[in-house]
Amino acid sequence: MTTTVSATRDISRPEFIALIAGLMALNALAIDVMLPALPYMGEALGVMNENDRHFVLTAYMLGFGVAQLAFGPLSDRFGRRAPLLIGMGVYIVAAFAAVFSPNFATLLALRFVQGLGAAGTRVIATSVVRDKFGGRAMAEVMSLVFMVFMIIPVIAPAIGQVILLTGPWEYIFLFMGGLGLVITAWAFMRLPETLAEENRRPLSPAVVLDGFRIVLTNRMAIMYGLAGTFIFGALFGFINTSQQIYVDVYGLGALFPLAFAFQASLMSVSSYTNSRMVRRVGMRRLSHTAILVFTAMSGLWLLLALTVPMPLWLFMTLLCVIMFMFGWTASNMNSLSMEPLGSVAGTASSVFGFIQTVGGAILGTITGSFFNGTIVPIAAGYFVMGLLAIGCVLIAENGKLFGVGEEYKDGPPADVH
Repeated sequence: MTTTVSATRDISRPEFIALIAGLMALNALAIDVMLPALPYMGEALGVMNENDRHFVLTAYMLGFGVAQLAFGPLSDRFGRRAPLLIGMGVYIVAAFAAVFSPNFATLLALRFVQGLGAAGTRVIATSVVRDKFGGRAMAEVMSLVFMVFMIIPVIAPAIGQVILLTGPWEYIFLFMGGLGLVITAWAFMRLPETLAEENRRPLSPAVVLDGFRIVLTNRMAIMYGLAGTFIFGALFGFINTSQQIYVDVYGLGALFPLAFAFQASLMSVSSYTNSRMVRRVGMRRLSHTAILVFTAMSGLWLLLALTVPMPLWLFMTLLCVIMFMFGWTASNMNSLSMEPLGSVAGTASSVFGFIQTVGGAILGTITGSFFNGTIVPIAAGYFVMGLLAIGCVLIAENGKLFGVGEEYKDGPPADVH
């Protein structure tokens, strides 16, 4: 069990959830608000190959993934607040600097740096939740965080589209930097330190390596972390090609943000239903059911894509079911991977964040590179990633699905007011 610090700031449970979601949402914003602008960036900076435009997303994700390995041990040593605020400062500076990018290479470098700074939000947001909650209580809170967090993918492409109507693509980076300033000020004033002094780990090579050893040798934790990697890989593959699918394949044009928002809103609804069900049903039963349905529907999607021209209504129907299942899968598997590692929550969050972000970005980029004017590559990506995730879950659970295990133990009793 983890001893928590008494909050020095009187933050309510709803505000706590909203703030954690806001921190995590900055990452979704940095990806999804860019989607409508990719063609304009490519044209302005001389990017001839359409598929190369995706590197604007990939560069950010790689920086975001790599830096998490550093933020975990740092937050276990110095607490949660200081590393978070430093990372947010890097994010903001890189966003404003990107406005003045003279070429595509510079833009990619600044996006990488922006991702480096943003890494602290993912690691520390997850660590703070684990500091204060455990078991099904953590899964419930993470579901509510994901519900609020998913509002950003719903509205971000539309925000990007509106920004492009008012000015050049550089305005998008001004918007990201400004919103980053607002969230940073909110965290500075309201987020309490949640890691007690007695639970902080020295920042020596031996202790850091021991923390990584604890994480990497826990079979259940690492396998659920890898399962999440494959699921996020499928999602990133869709995000990378969504503009091409909706605009080039289905000819939605300016309606693309609305279609994207509709799909993302389902994940928000899914996260809310998960938060209401998880205490009663359990993380394992919900996530195992979801990954099986996710994979089965992806297989049907691939089969139909290979055999018949798929109309938009059928594409959207299948994707709706799949993305709803994603909402049940993501938050529960994240909680299951963190559940046994409360004593090294920062390091655990950094390891899983690195694996899921870098692995998911690479897998999504590979899927996106196969885009050929049809939906077959993305459907195949979802199906293969689902199968791999099921394999990881089976290894984690010794071949048994739908168990309860240790999740009845709700972990630290401390809660926000």
